[in-house]
Amino acid sequence: MQVLSYRYRLYPNRAQNVGLEMMLGSFCDLYNAGLQQRIEAYRRQGKTLRYIDQAAELKAVRVVDERLAGYSFSAEQQVLRRLDKAFTAFFRRLKTKTKAGFPRFQAKNRFDSAEFRVGDGLTVRKSKRLGITGIPGEIKVNWHRDLPIGAKIGAAVLSHSAGRWFVCFQIALPDQEVQPRDGAAVGIDVGLSNLIATSDGERVETPQWTRHAAKKQRRLQRALARCKRGSKRRLKAKQRLARHSAATANQRQNFLHTLSRALVDRYAVIALEDLSVDRLARSMLAKAVHNAAWGQLRHFIEYKAASAGVRVDVIDPRGTSQTCPACGAVVAKTLSDRVHRCDCGCVLDRDVAAAKVIQQRAQGTRPGHGLRTPSQRDAA
Repeated sequence: MQVLSYRYRLYPNRAQNVGLEMMLGSFCDLYNAGLQQRIEAYRRQGKTLRYIDQAAELKAVRVVDERLAGYSFSAEQQVLRRLDKAFTAFFRRLKTKTKAGFPRFQAKNRFDSAEFRVGDGLTVRKSKRLGITGIPGEIKVNWHRDLPIGAKIGAAVLSHSAGRWFVCFQIALPDQEVQPRDGAAVGIDVGLSNLIATSDGERVETPQWTRHAAKKQRRLQRALARCKRGSKRRLKAKQRLARHSAATANQRQNFLHTLSRALVDRYAVIALEDLSVDRLARSMLAKAVHNAAWGQLRHFIEYKAASAGVRVDVIDPRGTSQTCPACGAVVAKTLSDRVHRCDCGCVLDRDVAAAKVIQQRAQGTRPGHGLRTPSQRDAA
């Protein structure tokens, strides 16, 4: 069973917008109350509460709290499950002796999503609009693409981001056998100056989304810092900053979607490096690494390739930029050396040479040799 997500923009009117915000605020209060109950139960009795313990009390809570009584019962159960997942992750981190991070109380301006069961609390009406329990009227949806025929819709996540509302449907599709595609293979090297360089010699320069947005972002951040906390002016300044950051992220995402689609449509085999992006993002090049978004590009390529019959090979990145693709010799280079020059006469762009090495490793070949058998690869 294949599980996919389809996200759509919502256009609630003013009354619906207020109602949605009040609903998320009520769910936030429920989350914080559940967290406080767990803390007090352990502090006073040494008892660890579970989801089932708190869910059993939810009906009694709804009788007392009129706000919660007006919303979907199953959505409120999901809030308690969300809290339970936070504690499960906390205990898992304790066992692995990493930074534990005890679950925190949530602020209402940061509690920006709620999960529903389609048909229970959230329904798609015949008018192609959404009906949500506790929200007046029907909410307009921009169906920019149709849901797949025969898809089984499970959960739906309502989210609020930068002043915009979205709904994300989780759908399940029956497994379909995808025939591997015949065609060319390519190795891809990712970088900071060139977002990608292919073994065919093509290079795609990295758009400087962060740099281009920095001037306006600094101005908006200074305006926010001058506002009094809790004022309406500060809220408006915060919304302007959020919309600007979201616009930058959307530009990056749109570019990566377009690039990944072009690669998947063109090649039958794509070889990528297995980079540790999290570690690189903690280095002195963190800002440039986040701007390039290598992990997002790899994710887009992998999920598009899965439904197109394209094979994606992930190889060890060690030594790819220091190896000659023609003879296999190690040619030491610093980051400032942008041209690969080998004594064998091979002169290539550094990133293109690395992409060729990546392709050779994925195909099991050595520079200057043909395809090796598995036993020969092991012996090497």
